[in-house]
Amino acid sequence: MNEPVTCFLIDDDEDDQELFTLALKKVDPSLTCVVADDCGEALKKLRQEENFWPQYIFLDLNMPRMHGKQCLIELKKIARIKHIPIIIYSTSSEPKDIQETKALGAADFLTKPPLISTLTARLANLLLNRPMA
Repeated sequence: MNEPVTCFLIDDDEDDQELFTLALKKVDPSLTCVVADDCGEALKKLRQEENFWPQYIFLDLNMPRMHGKQCLIELKKIARIKHIPIIIYSTSSEPKDIQETKALGAADFLTKPPLISTLTARLANLLLNRPMA
């Protein structure tokens, strides 16, 4: 039996959190989404909760206090989660942001689509067509 898949979303926008969670449930109702409102909260959770092991981390770029790129660098320093794919989930579609985040270790870059149906299709493609971490 497969372990349930947990996605960890780091995003300060409540509407985006809600859309992401809804789209995830449409992909597969057994998928779980844990949300952190900013990088500080996410880093604290990942550093302190030893039994929290998300299979995927989705990271917004434009957030208060710590930018997503800096957060990505900090996430990559946590040894126990090095194997977990970090997917940038941002309104940006700038080639510079895509190149920089991939150079910093992001596994993929997903631009926030305007429609939940598009997001659902992209998440399904991303999560169902890849071997689990």
